[in-house]
Amino acid sequence: MRFDLLVPEDVKEFVSERLVPEYGPMIAGGLFGAGWWFWVDAVCSVDSKIPFPQWLPGFAATIAIVMINMMSRDEYEYDEGTECRAKSWLFISYIVSFGAVVSSVVVLIEGYAKNPDATSLWPGVAGIFQTVLILASGLVFFTTRARSRGDAPMSL
Repeated sequence: MRFDLLVPEDVKEFVSERLVPEYGPMIAGGLFGAGWWFWVDAVCSVDSKIPFPQWLPGFAATIAIVMINMMSRDEYEYDEGTECRAKSWLFISYIVSFGAVVSSVVVLIEGYAKNPDATSLWPGVAGIFQTVLILASGLVFFTTRARSRGDAPMSL
């Protein structure tokens, strides 16, 4: 069953042309801030110092969303050379982003779940929340930002 048939065309046009480009970046910024907020809360709530390698998944996720959003979406639609470079860059940035999520899971398991000396699992769980929310913010921003030519954003 197609639910898009239930929504009138003028409502679809208003949402895609006005609301998504206007509020999408704000939602992305909120997700990014929430991700780092979880991590800062976890760092402040534990008594012991969190080792620097456990900070790396959040930094990698932040670098990944910068990489994802460095290319304009228009560059994915031009000639073969530009399109191939842009898609290769996007693929590499997705590898970095999924590596950040995997490394945050490894930090949770190795640093907290398997460690009998760990007093709290919260920093490990917050690290996963952090990377997932940061990467979700990057994808929301990538899909909702307006094209450089002033066209409507991608349809979700």
